[in-house]
Amino acid sequence: MEMIFSKSNVETILDYVEEGIQIIDARGRIVYFNCSAAQYEDIHREEAIGRHILDVYPSLDPDTSTLLKAIEKGVPTFDIQQSFLSYKGNKITTVNSSFPIKTRGKIIGAIEISKNITHVQELSERVMALQEQLLYKEKKDQKSQDSTSFTFLDIIGQSKEILKVKELALKASQTSSPIMIYGETGTGKELFVHAIHASSIRRNKPFIAQNCGALPTSLLESILFGTVKGSFTGADNRAGLFELADGGTLFLDEINSMPIELQVKLLRVLQDGTIRRVGDIKTRKVDVRIVAASNEDPLIAVEQKRLRRDLYYRLNVVSLVLPQLKERIGDIPILTQFFIGKFNYKLNKNVQKISNEVLKLFENYDWPGNVRELEHVIEGAMNIMDGDTITLECLPMHFEKYYKKNIKKIDVEDISLKEALENLEIHLIKDALIKWDQNISHAADELKIPRQTLQYKIKKYKI
Repeated sequence: MEMIFSKSNVETILDYVEEGIQIIDARGRIVYFNCSAAQYEDIHREEAIGRHILDVYPSLDPDTSTLLKAIEKGVPTFDIQQSFLSYKGNKITTVNSSFPIKTRGKIIGAIEISKNITHVQELSERVMALQEQLLYKEKKDQKSQDSTSFTFLDIIGQSKEILKVKELALKASQTSSPIMIYGETGTGKELFVHAIHASSIRRNKPFIAQNCGALPTSLLESILFGTVKGSFTGADNRAGLFELADGGTLFLDEINSMPIELQVKLLRVLQDGTIRRVGDIKTRKVDVRIVAASNEDPLIAVEQKRLRRDLYYRLNVVSLVLPQLKERIGDIPILTQFFIGKFNYKLNKNVQKISNEVLKLFENYDWPGNVRELEHVIEGAMNIMDGDTITLECLPMHFEKYYKKNIKKIDVEDISLKEALENLEIHLIKDALIKWDQNISHAADELKIPRQTLQYKIKKYKI
């Protein structure tokens, strides 16, 4: 009898089901998303497939995700209510029934059937937000400075350190209170700010970023607050960034580098929501959510009188501290594969992975430049390499020196005589099999051992 229920036919049928259906593998990665689930979460399927479920739903964790609990407990659950924020900041409530998927007694994934019970009023608000987004689309399409490029889905990582910050940031995105972000260079401060704005009720309003340490005092003041004609030679009536960001978000990077005299004016904006253009006598009302960032501990800047204490407390309503890459070592393999995929597309390459030596190096290196340094290292290696694996030879010279000085020494100290002999044996067997094109008899002759012995070792070492 001809099989009519093929995989594609089943998926087509499931796309007509009203309930949302998601399937994850044993590692928590999404392998299937039907149309209803995609509509619930307001996400394109191609964005979700292959991603870890906690990347797509950053407000969840292993204890609150019904799908992950199905894998952990190995038992089905029925009609469990779950409320969460999507990575876009949408509030969603569903009733879920989750079932572990087993084969030969081993859990290989989980499937979940969910029904959206979000209140009609919340759904109406989402529709209104989409309408506002369409009205604002023309301005966004100009790719001007007042647009965001990233969401929480772009913040890669599954370590408890980064998940905790993502959860706090997602919650903070639902308010209009000021935020202070502290993180070293390369930890992703601007990425978080973009994601916060994109998930907030201000997401269809302007997003403007300004580095406070990049300009002299007079120029920075006129850029932030605007000018009136005649306030200085050549000055004209011009709105500043606060007016341009009205209704939206203003990101002030390196706030610890802002001149003290401008900090007084910024404090006034935070206190009463008014600004005064340079040379003007009247005040103007603005509605701007301020997010400030510092690449050093702001309390140190306060103690050294480079950041006003009253301004610090006014900005630090919500505080986010971004972990260094060396504090989230578990995310290095995920980040590495993400950057490999990114530069495969950009450089038209087909790189698959990094070698074990490179992985060990990456996990022991201090990463003073944090995630940004890792990205640049991967990009540099892929520009000069051949083949599908990034090896030590592809990395900058100081990495190879670091490996020889630190990692190689660790390898020698940690390995036992038995392990060393087994590694040598595996290496010799693999070489012989490659040389004789997997012919076991010839390889056994090459190694001067009986054929049965070689077969036993191949099975033992899973070669």
